[in-house]
Amino acid sequence: MFLTRKHIPRRAVLKGLGVSIALPFLDAMTPAATALDVASARKMRLIAIEMVHGVAGATAFGAKKNMWSPADAGSAFDLSPTSLAPLEPYRDYLTIVSNTDCRNAEAFTAPEIGGDHFRSAAVFLTQSHPHQTQGSDVHAGTSLDQIYAKAAGQDTPIPSMQLCIESIDQSGGCFYGYSCAYTDSISWGSPTEPLPMIRDPRAVFDQLFGVGATPEARARRRRKDKSLLDWVMSSADELKAGVGAGDRARLDDYMDNVREIERRIQKVESHNASGEQRELPTAPMGVPDSYADHVRLMFDLQAMAFAADITRVFALKLSRDVSNRVFTEAGATTGFHIASHHNEREDRITDFAKINRYHVSLLPYLLDKLKQIPDAGGGTVLDNSLVVLGRRWAIPTCTTTNAAHCSSSATPADGCTGTSTSRRPRARRWRTRCSPACRVWASRSRRSATAPARSI
Repeated sequence: MFLTRKHIPRRAVLKGLGVSIALPFLDAMTPAATALDVASARKMRLIAIEMVHGVAGATAFGAKKNMWSPADAGSAFDLSPTSLAPLEPYRDYLTIVSNTDCRNAEAFTAPEIGGDHFRSAAVFLTQSHPHQTQGSDVHAGTSLDQIYAKAAGQDTPIPSMQLCIESIDQSGGCFYGYSCAYTDSISWGSPTEPLPMIRDPRAVFDQLFGVGATPEARARRRRKDKSLLDWVMSSADELKAGVGAGDRARLDDYMDNVREIERRIQKVESHNASGEQRELPTAPMGVPDSYADHVRLMFDLQAMAFAADITRVFALKLSRDVSNRVFTEAGATTGFHIASHHNEREDRITDFAKINRYHVSLLPYLLDKLKQIPDAGGGTVLDNSLVVLGRRWAIPTCTTTNAAHCSSSATPADGCTGTSTSRRPRARRWRTRCSPACRVWASRSRRSATAPARSI
């Protein structure tokens, strides 16, 4: 590492009119002749990703065929028959936890029977049983991401962010006596505070990069048809003049990535404003019709936020319960929710597995991005991140009160798994004996908040 004589504070930003852009980690942020304290420089990050409607591997047929998780525990497991196969390039980062259970997603009383879809999202990261109400007196628990944010996110500009891919526009009461707050958010700041989730990539971009103080100011800037970076070029040129070649290259790469994300958002907005027919006519203007494009944009924004240390905590909801979106790119022709009600037919379970595998196949895009970002103290951002991928349902047909078992993966006693990524000497698959999922969350939160780059 080249230590320059010019020291730049870690929280330095590029400034322009109504715009501020946080910087990635640069060598110049380490004072000259000062050894970097690796332990203090490394900061663990968290991304908690929720997937809905269960998995094909949670059925008797799917479990027999290992459609979700591998057959063997330990480190020599075979991912090839499973929906987790797209994660094979990252098996050295992978931990799979099976057979966890969360009773708090089940119906505790007769009036709660049938309401599994409308309360279980609130259980995913809180592991608390939601109070049945359609009023304002909602009550669940503080979620894992917010517990983590209180421990690790207080020295970043944004303690945490909550993102989603599908509509959360409903308000008031949903069905079976549950408030839509339970369905719309997986992130809870306190037992009575569900946090809003952002669907529009433009809104995320503007929040991360301080683009205008008001919606009107942001709209005026966009009408000038200039890139965000055009407003800070003078500041960027001044910074680059005082740092080494390595820092200049790193800064150029970072700004190119920011510009590319902005360009893609602008392209989506232009298409959606063109008058051409949209597949999602009620979605915000910055939301692509393509599910994969939307997910990748959100992944890119998370990677940029981690690179600049704007926040270290994200919660991402990939779908909304009872969504019937058709994932033709997965080879499916049936709506998502309908596909999960397969009535134990082997052909329909096999089709459902295609959707599961497709959703998992999007995750390596994020992992690739995180692996490419150098981190303070050495290594990459992926080396110092915990990415949790989970489902909540045990039995995807979810027609009885027993269907609401969930966990870091929404697993039944012998079915699917939750996955997490963090740098480790070898891959691991743990099979518990119906251990409560809250123990899994507690273990990961406690260790990751205090033990950078440790197996968790």
